[in-house]
Amino acid sequence: MQDIINNLPKQAKDKHNENKKFFAKLKKKPPKNLDYIMQELHEDAFEKTDCLECANCCKTTGPLFTDKDIERIAKSFRLKPQQFIDQYLRIDEENDYVLQSVPCTFLGADNYCSIYDVRPKACREFPHTDRKKFQQISNLTLKNVSICPAAYNIVEAMKKRIG
Repeated sequence: MQDIINNLPKQAKDKHNENKKFFAKLKKKPPKNLDYIMQELHEDAFEKTDCLECANCCKTTGPLFTDKDIERIAKSFRLKPQQFIDQYLRIDEENDYVLQSVPCTFLGADNYCSIYDVRPKACREFPHTDRKKFQQISNLTLKNVSICPAAYNIVEAMKKRIG
């Protein structure tokens, strides 16, 4: 798995222009059944991908924390939301709450998340490949294929399927 993760940024970079053109075409004229195709490709990829073996998303990027996330997680720690913010988060250049540092503070050495049951929405939905109106998040997906082996495989399968 580590070899796959190490090679992913280069593979994604090699495919970047091809992927960009594909998504531009997809945005202009998405197939009527795109959401169904994406759901199927997403499920297929995650049957073959063990996130606990990888956890590259948790090691290399930090999620955005919504107010609801902060309230829910702070409550689980028996902290006030502001205490949680002060201890774990910072405001980024887009004025969003994000982790103070990566890898994620809540990621264990075994790749398990210590706040899994209350994790942020961004973590629950990552890599967002089963999202409705998938074509609207192409920039995010272009970024995620260099982080997530499943996202990379989904986009490759998508290009073959939709062309």
